[in-house]
Amino acid sequence: MKFAEHLGAHITPEWRKQYIQYEEMKAMLYAAVEQAPSEEVVEEEVSQRYFARFDEKFFTFCDKELTKINTFYAEKLAEATRKFATLKSEMDGSEYDNLTKKKVHRRKVMDLKLAFSEFYLSLILLQNYQNLNFTGFRKILKKHDKLLRNDAGARWREEYVEASHFHTNKDIDKLIAETEATVTSELEGGDRQKAMKRLRVPPLGDKQSPWTTFKVGLFAGAFVVLFIAVILSAVFHGARETNMTQDEFAVVLRLYRGPLLCILFIFLMGINVYGWRSSGVNHVLIFELDPRNHLSEQHLFELATIFGVIWTVSILSFLYAEHLDIQPFIMPAFLVLIMLIFMLNPTRTFQHDARFWSLKVVFRIFMAPFFYVGFADFWLADQMNSLGQALKDFQFLLCFYINRLSDGNWSALNVEECGFGGWWLVALVSSLPAWFRFAQCIRRYRDTKEAFPHLVNAGKYSSTLFTVVFATLNAAYGTEGSKHPFFYVWLLAAVVSSVYGYIWDIKMDWGFFTDNAGDNKFLREEIVYSSKNYYYFAIVEDFFIRFSWVYILLLKEFGSPIPMEIVVTIFSCLEVIRRFIWNFFRLENEHLNNCGKFRAVRDISVAPLDASDQQQIIKMMDEHDPRSYFRKKKILKTGVTNSLKTPLLQDTDDQPITMVANYKSIHSAGPM
Repeated sequence: MKFAEHLGAHITPEWRKQYIQYEEMKAMLYAAVEQAPSEEVVEEEVSQRYFARFDEKFFTFCDKELTKINTFYAEKLAEATRKFATLKSEMDGSEYDNLTKKKVHRRKVMDLKLAFSEFYLSLILLQNYQNLNFTGFRKILKKHDKLLRNDAGARWREEYVEASHFHTNKDIDKLIAETEATVTSELEGGDRQKAMKRLRVPPLGDKQSPWTTFKVGLFAGAFVVLFIAVILSAVFHGARETNMTQDEFAVVLRLYRGPLLCILFIFLMGINVYGWRSSGVNHVLIFELDPRNHLSEQHLFELATIFGVIWTVSILSFLYAEHLDIQPFIMPAFLVLIMLIFMLNPTRTFQHDARFWSLKVVFRIFMAPFFYVGFADFWLADQMNSLGQALKDFQFLLCFYINRLSDGNWSALNVEECGFGGWWLVALVSSLPAWFRFAQCIRRYRDTKEAFPHLVNAGKYSSTLFTVVFATLNAAYGTEGSKHPFFYVWLLAAVVSSVYGYIWDIKMDWGFFTDNAGDNKFLREEIVYSSKNYYYFAIVEDFFIRFSWVYILLLKEFGSPIPMEIVVTIFSCLEVIRRFIWNFFRLENEHLNNCGKFRAVRDISVAPLDASDQQQIIKMMDEHDPRSYFRKKKILKTGVTNSLKTPLLQDTDDQPITMVANYKSIHSAGPM
């Protein structure tokens, strides 16, 4: 693997700008060689002057890069040293907990283990930063000497790079050794093997499991074959032998649509994870996941394809129920039951940690606003807003089976029985996703006292609640021949809600249309993904799908050539796809916020900030430059901090550079 690829695969995404600009320096060297005057045409002295001017420019650039790396390394090392001292003090404090509070003490020890685990990961990342940058300088200066046929690069490396602070300083190695010793002796009772297992750092270059890849391919192939079989069976067998009415077809579609939307969501989530990982968006940090144990895109693809196979088998069993001598309507219930058993399985199998992490987040969402709201909480609640039709379909399924089991009549099927738009239960289920986000916004306002953006965001979800209320009233009191006044109120509420949501998407969630976008017209100053067309497509696509209710309304008014339940299914899938696209840019915006703060791992603290902690901070500030402790953070309208726009190092073009001033003596000295 070429070093440029190795560097790109192993850098810490949040520190991307603080690494050596290897590609740019390599491009400078190749451009200098290509543009050099031909030795056959000009005198040797002219050629030497040309390369001397280039070397002065090149080593000036090297000097800036070296200063940047030294400064960043020193800052992160000082931060790590302070963090280690804090963790040690918290650990010492835990030893003197009251013996009557054994449960609290045990909990604090577990928190300390987690905190040390995250801290150790940050040390490994900093050590990796140190090694990658030194290797980058060594390789680029070697390439310089090879292309320019002199040894100025080697001498510059010996005099400046090998003597630089980031290379000669070994404090990071000492911190790593001390952390290992502390966790082994203090938290794991002297068991080094157990301690190192807890501190284990995942490979910095992600590796995929061949066995999981095989299973994804196997189940994906099976799903494609079975899905084709479902379509052919539905067209040729179902239409000819089941004699299903339009109402019966609508009921069956609603029973199977909810699981389908969930499977589609899981599959697209896998593509999200792949896109984030490939583009350097650190979703593991953003969602506060365990870097040592989390789902990859392969696991999500595997889960989606397995559920997809079960879904298609269930439909085929329904279609051929008479030949199998079974009750057809048992099959949708079995499908949902299997999915529930998978999620609620208490054994430590089938991605136990990931499943129960999801269930904890769902619990906090349902209990909003009684819990603190993290990014994962409101992100998953946003996903629920796009899965609103799936929630209504699961409500329909539950109601359908309760009614069928109570009266025993499986032949009289009517979609309005459990799906009537004017029923209060349908309205309640429809409003739940918006209510969850509304309650979360109120909680975030309570915690931060910031009216903007939290109360304004709550207003967005309240407009969705009004839309549901007026749609329910219109369905309950409206007549088929004329328009009830509630219809026009609902229409106004739907327009306000869609416009409100669209503006919030592109301006607040994605951070587009900033004043300092520069070359990224209509976007923002920094973008992560490779093509601007992705962003422009998302802006247009989000607008059209946000107003999908308009197309459904027009088809209802002027007649649809296909059943309306199929139309609703198509637009429900499009809404899940819209959210899938939204996820890319929402996490990109959050990632850039983390980049502005150079935050690469979770910051886990055990002890609350009390008076003694404040005194310790004051003492540390007396010993170090206090400016390094505080980065004033002004929130932009886009949600990205000003630290993104403020370089770590100020431009030093107008200041004398000692290394470059000394360079001339290196270059003029000739070969050693």
